[in-house]
Amino acid sequence: MTITATALSLNVTDEVASARWAIRHLGFTEAMSADGFIALTHPESELNLIFLRTGLASFRPRSAAGHADGLHVAFVVDDIDAEYARLRGEEVEIATAIETEPWGERYFQMRDPNGVIFQLVQWV
Repeated sequence: MTITATALSLNVTDEVASARWAIRHLGFTEAMSADGFIALTHPESELNLIFLRTGLASFRPRSAAGHADGLHVAFVVDDIDAEYARLRGEEVEIATAIETEPWGERYFQMRDPNGVIFQLVQWV
């Protein structure tokens, strides 16, 4: 199998709010959009981040059409302390303050407008 791209699709109530948040605070850019669908790319990552409005008639499988509850989206960064200071300055909602785990993971978590948890991490 050859994988040519990677995407993460998140079901949210307000796809526009989540997309704007990821653009403003995480540096994503909009690649394409349609009613209920916004696809984002990032200049330093090969991940495509997609926000889908819950309840779209075209969503398949229907059994998986719920909200992105319990999901954590993690990105590894070079300078976790600088990102923490920057995002606190931008008044991003911090869900978990910066901390370091015994195994060397230094991280913090943020909550977007739809409650999706985004985590930035640096291995120290």
